[in-house]
Amino acid sequence: MIDIDLAELRNWFGFGVAGNFAGHLEQAGEAGDFVKVVTEGYAPKGIFPWYAPGRDDFLGEFPLSNDAIVLPDASEGSGFDGPLNLQIEPEVGVACRVVWNGDTVVRLEPFALGAFNDCSIRRPGAPKISYKKNWGPASKGVAPQFFDISDLTPDGPTATMRLVCYLRDGNGEQHAYGVDSPLVGYSYYGEVLLDWIVERLANQKGSADTPLEDVGALMVASGHPRNVLIGIGATRYTPLGESTFLKPGDEAIVRVYDTVTDAASELRQVVSDS
Repeated sequence: MIDIDLAELRNWFGFGVAGNFAGHLEQAGEAGDFVKVVTEGYAPKGIFPWYAPGRDDFLGEFPLSNDAIVLPDASEGSGFDGPLNLQIEPEVGVACRVVWNGDTVVRLEPFALGAFNDCSIRRPGAPKISYKKNWGPASKGVAPQFFDISDLTPDGPTATMRLVCYLRDGNGEQHAYGVDSPLVGYSYYGEVLLDWIVERLANQKGSADTPLEDVGALMVASGHPRNVLIGIGATRYTPLGESTFLKPGDEAIVRVYDTVTDAASELRQVVSDS
């Protein structure tokens, strides 16, 4: 295991992968956002930013926390004029070193992975995915320790790892929120996923009629960051997870665990609403 230091993460770029687990976008009510996004086969829909260090807009706000999710400000003029429907998005976060050639990312070198809560606010009609992802400090949860892993091949050391999510409500009752899923169950995983992301960083430019943006250009503008944290996609919800939003006092538990060495290498992420 390796420590993931929040102070260090302030210098990393953060982005996510949309539509990388069958059925999630439909459950989240976001499939309609991508009707004009054409993909091949089982490919994800695209990539989106959630943190761009150095920017002077909302994407420049550092959103990660080890122990809290803070509700958005709903005061007049805050930009949030609808219900604050926050939903856990249980994901695997992959830490990668970035290899640049000028302004082009030519390779992503994974070195760790762990539990990540890409917590989202459901905002129908939001022009870009990023508008649902970062509303200020403690918008997202990340585990303080990751598995030290550089091999993401489907038959490598992550082949026996799984991702699970629970909601512990204000009464202390624990409910299954995300479907317990194997990491290799992602539509794209391993080198296939990383190669696809590199291609998207070079060629995804975004447009006014899609929820996608030019993530590669945002990375360049952030000073060619040496490291990135990638949320590789949320898994499917249970019926309760699909229909239940977070309330003050709830705890979100996102866990990556190894079915072979669970006792020695359990990784648990607890995020408390405040």
